[in-house]
Amino acid sequence: MILKRYVRLIFVAVLVSTLSGCSSDNSDLLEWMAEVKAQTKPKVEPLPILKPYKNFIYEASHLPDPFENSLFDQQKPGIAAGNTVSSGISPDLNRPKEPLESFPLDALSMVGTLNQDGQTWAILQAPDKTVTRSSLGNYIGQNFGRITQIEDYSINLKEIIPDGLGGWIERDASISIVE
Repeated sequence: MILKRYVRLIFVAVLVSTLSGCSSDNSDLLEWMAEVKAQTKPKVEPLPILKPYKNFIYEASHLPDPFENSLFDQQKPGIAAGNTVSSGISPDLNRPKEPLESFPLDALSMVGTLNQDGQTWAILQAPDKTVTRSSLGNYIGQNFGRITQIEDYSINLKEIIPDGLGGWIERDASISIVE
């Protein structure tokens, strides 16, 4: 009990001394704040000067129409308007599509080769993780690519792609095993 009285007495003494510190005169603090406010002058940047808007009228009536077919024909010498240059190459659009023709060539990956009864097969993996074997003459990729050579670590093929003039051209491509 005596201990509780001493604790209360110490608590009251600390509380009284704390409150007495708060009641002191703050006039020096108030004077300093008034002095700083009087010395500080706010800087306001002037508003930027706006340049007058100049109206621009776009007139392209003297330029050729970029969507007109004859513009492309004019840029390619030797090609008359409406004519196309045929190289004699064209894909067989009537043949049934093979399973690996539904994937772009860069989405297919070669995972190996298989030799069976004297025939070499390329083992290809599609993006859907299905594994398929292909041999010479099979079609792969979306550009009518036909396998022309199978090596231990790569496949060579010829693709038939549009030439931009209404015809077709052949392009060499290959798929290699990536380790």
